[in-house]
This record gives sequence, structure tokens and C-alpha cells, in this order.
Amino acid sequence: MYEETVISAIRKTFTATAVATVVLAGSAACGTVENLSAGQKLDRAFEKLGKERSLSFELDLDADAATLKAMDAGAEPGERMPDEAAELLSDARISVSVQSRKPLEKSGEKDFKAMAVKLSGPDGALFEYRLVGDYTYVRADVEAVSRISGGPEMSADELPDSAGAFKKLVAGEWLKMNTKEMEQTAGSIAGGPPLGDEDPSAEPTLDARTQKKITKALRQVIAREVDFRTSGGDDGTEHIEATAPFRTLLTELFDELRPLTEELPPGAELPTAKDLEDAPNKKVTADFTLKNGDLTEVSVDLAELAENAKVKKFAVVLRLGKGEQATAPAGATEVRIDELMEGFMGGAPDGAFTEEDFAEAPQG
Repeated sequence: MYEETVISAIRKTFTATAVATVVLAGSAACGTVENLSAGQKLDRAFEKLGKERSLSFELDLDADAATLKAMDAGAEPGERMPDEAAELLSDARISVSVQSRKPLEKSGEKDFKAMAVKLSGPDGALFEYRLVGDYTYVRADVEAVSRISGGPEMSADELPDSAGAFKKLVAGEWLKMNTKEMEQTAGSIAGGPPLGDEDPSAEPTLDARTQKKITKALRQVIAREVDFRTSGGDDGTEHIEATAPFRTLLTELFDELRPLTEELPPGAELPTAKDLEDAPNKKVTADFTLKNGDLTEVSVDLAELAENAKVKKFAVVLRLGKGEQATAPAGATEVRIDELMEGFMGGAPDGAFTEEDFAEAPQG
């Protein structure tokens, strides 16, 4: 299924983004004059971001549908990415805006007072989520998502009145739910404690001493393997490019971390050199754009990792800006999540679920 292709692409994206983050962490310790200068500028830019109380960013792929199809050319005929999914991914954008009571570098989950998330496709918003005060607001273009995913198409006009809140959701209306009640209900449905009620002390954490050891180890690898190049213009815009061979960088990073395995949280298994031997060793470049010292964009070029001559341009782009205040949408209908689920089960079209779907569902 194309979902597996999407998941694979997301994993590559996260890996490349992690590499870019490591570059940032270690750049200030690099040895050459240019590396040191680049590292200092990036450090200052991220320090400024950390002191802000609001932030917005947009994430998208810099690739067209034909490129995404070319990356999937090796898949079996029945498992290749549908044209609709390729079009969606090529034009999709994820926009996020957050506001906190504290500087972002000191903020925990409970410090965020407002948040807005939007997934947009070529024809507009596919899904929106806002957290404002005590309420969560959601709306979705269910018809568009069904069409793109190849699933049964849904129309609000065809749903019975018994579908209730679910019918409003399919119609693209804003729904409003009490956040605390929603988390409690979701936790009960999942068979565990209410979401947000978990004991924070049970989460694995890194102490300050271990964090310093990790940072030192990563900086040593960055100093050896990452090359920096800077360029700038008269309008205050500057580009800092960080380039490194992908497999070599990952292998050396994990080799440096391996002696610290016992100090890492339980379950943090590090891949071995053998695990990484099939990873491409082409060079990956992260391009950081600064405007008057502020970080405004990060682009990670992944085309070389595709190892496909037809893939000429494939990058993940992150654009940053000042966070806009998330507001409660007008006219939202207040519902309960259990009411929404009941309407979903009562209003889902025939064929939406098969015996195979339930057989493949994970058991609690």
C-alpha cells in the first residue's frame, strides 16, 4: 500500500532532519575558521529562537509528483503510490503555530497556552486542529481525504441524521471538544489511563552529565566529517551549508554513542555498522538561511539518498517565523468524543471497513 511508501519517506525525512540537528549541536566546536564562524552564527540564531514565547513553522517537500513516483518505481505494481497520493505529497504543507507562557527553551507541555496545526493539500486545508484555552477545535475535508486515499467516498448529504456530530465533521464544519474530557475518553477507549495522567517520572530522561557526554561525542564527529560553506548578500540574508557523507556520518555518530549505552534510557538500542551498511554514503547537504541573524529556513537535500537517476530534486524544507495567536473559530459545534465515535460507527458507509481491517487491527 502507498501508506508504507509514505511511512518510509517520513522515516528518511526524520533521519535527515536528525542529522541536521546534530550538525547544529556540534558546529560551534568545529576546527576551521569558517566552521567556527558558521557554528557561532547558527548557535546565536537558535538561542534567539529559544528566547521567544511564540513560533510558527511550515514543513513541506520540495519535489514534484513525477519525482515521488520515480522514487516508488521499484515497488510491486499493486503497491506503487497512486497518482492522487503523489500529487498530495508534492503539494502538501504542515503549518504549526504555538504560544507559550514561558520562553520556548524552558517550556514544558503544560506551558503552551495555544496551538494551531494545519495540513494543506493542493486544493486547500485537509485537516485543522486548534488548542485554545480549555477546548480543542477540529475540522477536516473528509471527502478530499477519502478521494485521495482511495477509500469509500463520503458525503454529508448521504449520511443519516443519526450520524450526528460525525455528519457535521464530514460536512467540513468546526467541532469543539473539552480537551480534558477528550483526553480522558481517548485514554479509556485505548484501554489505558487517561491521556495526560501518566506519571511524568516514569518517562525515561537523560541527566545533565550524560547529555554533556553525548554532546561532546557528537561534536567530535561533526568536527571530523562535516564541511561548512557560507555565502551572503547585501540584504542581510546569509546561507550556511553543512555537508557530510550520510552513512559515514551516521556510523561514526553511533560508534561514539555506543560506549554510553548503559547511561541511555531503557530501550534505546543503537544500530550497528552492519545495520547501516546498506545506507547510501552520498553526501547530504543542509542549507540554513539566516535573515539579519534570524533563522528563517532549513532545507535538507535528500536527492542523493534516492539513488535514482530520475530523482533530480527532493528536499525537506522547514520555514520559521513569528507565531500567530491561535483563535477559537466562530460557529464551532460543541460535541463529546464518544458522541463523535458513535456517529462515526453509525454513519460510516458500507464497505468502509472489512473483516480484514478488523483482523489486522492490533489487539490490546
